[in-house]
Amino acid sequence: MFKLSRFQCCLPGLLALSIQGCVPGEAESSVDTRDWMPQGSFTTGIEGPASGPDGSLYVVNFEKQGTIGKVSGENRGELWLQLPGDSVGNSIRFNQQGEMFVADYVGHNIFRIDSKSGEILHTYHNPDMHQPNDLALATNGTIYASDPSWSSNSGQLWRLDTDGTFTLLEKDMGTTNGIELSPDNKKLYVNESVQRRVYVYDVLDDGDITNKQLFMQFDDHGLDGMQTDVKGNLYITRYGAGVVLKVSADGKILRTINLQGQHPTNIAFSLDGRNAYVTMQKRGAIEHFSVDSI
Repeated sequence: MFKLSRFQCCLPGLLALSIQGCVPGEAESSVDTRDWMPQGSFTTGIEGPASGPDGSLYVVNFEKQGTIGKVSGENRGELWLQLPGDSVGNSIRFNQQGEMFVADYVGHNIFRIDSKSGEILHTYHNPDMHQPNDLALATNGTIYASDPSWSSNSGQLWRLDTDGTFTLLEKDMGTTNGIELSPDNKKLYVNESVQRRVYVYDVLDDGDITNKQLFMQFDDHGLDGMQTDVKGNLYITRYGAGVVLKVSADGKILRTINLQGQHPTNIAFSLDGRNAYVTMQKRGAIEHFSVDSI
């Protein structure tokens, strides 16, 4: 989720690790996207895309707030679930058993949902959260959640263990937003939207994190959702810049993928990793590109 509107379109900024400017021509040629779901099919709360065990793409806020939409193919979307009460989803992730987890930023909840029936199996409530935003799900079932406070430009980082216990991993951060694990679950990436920074942590066997390092920093625009591919490259949505960056595990910008809209909120891959889907806030659309072509 990204709630700022002051960022305007221009080129990606500084790569902090090398302390060099990211100027035109540094990244390889970009690829264009096309619409997978048309403009206006989702609300401006469109977020949290994730490929389910059935191969469909699940995305929050289909047609109206508080829903989850199921996209089974190009221009084939339908209402799949209405969340309870005033709950509004933000991030969706699936565990190894195919269960869906949804961050409800209004109710301070993380829902565990049966992906076949849509039944809410458990509600993990945490009143100490500002609002659960994006989720990263380890193969052992451990969940990491970003928790921004947009009013104070600050944030927290949480872990939810499989026994339902929440652990506050870090407080007094910047505006925590996108979060993702490396494919081997040994690295955790977390970005701060307002501060335009991406951090990387080492993940210990017990789920704790250590050795925090600045991975990248930008001098313009915001940051939102992130996803790693099977090779460990990190894809970062640049809110306001209208691009997705493909970044290697050592912090090198490999590609800049140009989008139709300027306000991407998140990105997900198909189950085979060959297709990417980008949710677009102000367009209320989903854009697509082929991973093989980049």
